[in-house]
Amino acid sequence: MRKDVEIEPIIYFGKQLRLIRQSKGLSMEKLSELSSFEYSQISRTALGQINTSIDTVFKLAKALEINPKELFDFEI
Repeated sequence: MRKDVEIEPIIYFGKQLRLIRQSKGLSMEKLSELSSFEYSQISRTALGQINTSIDTVFKLAKALEINPKELFDFEI
């Protein structure tokens, strides 16, 4: 990860993704299938290990059947 990237929001985004996924009763495997992303990418995103793209955010939101802004509904 680049040194000039702020890590905290990436971690909070991952936690929010995990909370929403769990509230929908979806496993990471099922979200992977619904979003067409590799399981490892879902896992690394949820753990805050990768800084995901806007395109990925929209695809995850579609798979979760939510508005993309819900993935950013967290406080830092």
